[in-house]
Amino acid sequence: MTEYFEVHERDGAARVGELRLDFEAVAGDADSDSDTDSNPDTAPDRTPPQTTPALVDDVLEDAGSLWSAEREFPDGDESALTVLPHRSFPGGTADEVQESFAVDYPDVEFPSVAVVSSDHVDDHGTDAYAVSDVQSFTGHGAGLVEAVVNVRDEIPTDTALFFSGVATPRNVALLAYAGVDLFDRTAAIVKGTEGRYLTTDEAYFLEDLEELPCSCPACQQPREAFTREDCVDHNVNALEAELGIVRRRIRDGRLRDYVEGQARQDQWLTAAMRELDSQWGYLAERTPILRDAQIDAATEDTLRRVEIQRYADRVTTRYQNRFKNPLVLVPCSAAKPYSESQSHRQFHDAIQWRAHLVSMTSPIGVVPQELETTYPAQHYDTVVTGRWSEDEKQFVSEVLRRYLERNEYPKIIAHVPNEGYRDIVGRVEEELDLDITYTVNEHPTDDESLANLSEALSGELKYSKREREHNTVRAIADYLLGDGAGDDLFEDIQTTSRYPKIQVRDREDTQLATMVPQYGTLSFTLAGARRWVDSDAPVKRVEIDGFVPHGSVLAPGVVEADEEIRVGDEVVVEGPKAFGVGRAEMFGREMAESSRGIAAEIRHVEEK
Repeated sequence: MTEYFEVHERDGAARVGELRLDFEAVAGDADSDSDTDSNPDTAPDRTPPQTTPALVDDVLEDAGSLWSAEREFPDGDESALTVLPHRSFPGGTADEVQESFAVDYPDVEFPSVAVVSSDHVDDHGTDAYAVSDVQSFTGHGAGLVEAVVNVRDEIPTDTALFFSGVATPRNVALLAYAGVDLFDRTAAIVKGTEGRYLTTDEAYFLEDLEELPCSCPACQQPREAFTREDCVDHNVNALEAELGIVRRRIRDGRLRDYVEGQARQDQWLTAAMRELDSQWGYLAERTPILRDAQIDAATEDTLRRVEIQRYADRVTTRYQNRFKNPLVLVPCSAAKPYSESQSHRQFHDAIQWRAHLVSMTSPIGVVPQELETTYPAQHYDTVVTGRWSEDEKQFVSEVLRRYLERNEYPKIIAHVPNEGYRDIVGRVEEELDLDITYTVNEHPTDDESLANLSEALSGELKYSKREREHNTVRAIADYLLGDGAGDDLFEDIQTTSRYPKIQVRDREDTQLATMVPQYGTLSFTLAGARRWVDSDAPVKRVEIDGFVPHGSVLAPGVVEADEEIRVGDEVVVEGPKAFGVGRAEMFGREMAESSRGIAAEIRHVEEK
């Protein structure tokens, strides 16, 4: 069980955690009484908790030679060695260390580390796992990803992953993004003693630098006075500064945006990022279904992000059009949600609720009007050049094709610009043998084009505000819970308040759920949760122990959790004494495995 490592914030596989060091039993006399401990003049020294991702050389200062030493393990099993860092790390040769731990793992009162190889991993119940063969796959994108995913899949989710001897200012952001929590200064020190000056984009030979491109304390001297010892100090400073940026980015939920740019500094880092994108199960399990952070679509790698791929997949496998009206395809807008933009208001004036509006955009794909607020449809910004790359065209046309294969319309109108959009629609029109009407002359918002759009819908009947709101609620339920969930849960409802702050009620006027415009999701009441449990819709359930939670459910109180739960999901929480509903703060497997942290925030609960 993890004792001294706790995850506080998550951004995909990257985490900000807390590694607790120097507890009383380590720092001083474990038998000292509480009065003495509370006296600042007599209390033992304590090291503040280390915030990860972090450098931990000071914790492992006695273990430094072990990582690179040639070792023999019982029966060739490298995982048979457990390293106990800091003051109680056993000294001596590798054979002596091996003998110390050949039989049992002693109980400790401070962080413990198990040494494992990437292809042979066992759960030793320690706080961290150090990968012994990290040097063999560093510099190889596919090898790195395979190793990280393999180790992470085998060790508990609330334990730290330690890579020794490889972290530099250039690669540490990608390593953290992959899921590594702990690093050391070894590579920075070695390269500094070799005269290699490290930055986030390059490793320069010291003799090639006419000036020092840094303002850290080590670089506050004339270039001619700068020695290799100073270079070591600079390299460590640069590495620590980069880790500070990484931690900030994780807290903001925007590490991926940073990595997309930073990985460009080295080909193997770009390869590793793309290999990670292909590990759908690994990243999707750890990536929240919603968040406040904006996605900056600055590179074509954004198309491969979990959030983008997940949205496209759910729209084309879960969403179903419930309108009987024609389809109008329109371009996206810079303003979010789209319906609040000036251009879309002009489209709505021309359409007059006579058609179903679907927006086309890179990097999202297609966005039905009911899901325009659902993350990440209103949480992205993209580079606007007026030109589409071939990758963008292929992605959006594929999403549009799958959407139109699933959803039938009596008529399809493409009110899109000729540049890019028209090419995408044309490809799908040819593939599916459709007959699509094009209404744009010069620009989608010019008078002639808008008149063409209105004329193309002549004679079509309007759908009501009530129909739009009911279909919005059902579409969001489909998106969040699964294909058909909207009809299972909300077939017979009434809605109150104004879009997008829709309240969902049953025919007896009992509130079931509320639409959350910030994320385009649904927030259930207890009555809604009970209806959910009784329906055929897939239920995301957290089973808890015999207590009544108030405010939150901590991981130690979780007995079992649905493995399909993702951070941000609506969840039903149930135990012998309580029934409640709330939002997941961990993914399902993490809830079941973790010994610390908040598993779910509870919105409503009742005692049984």
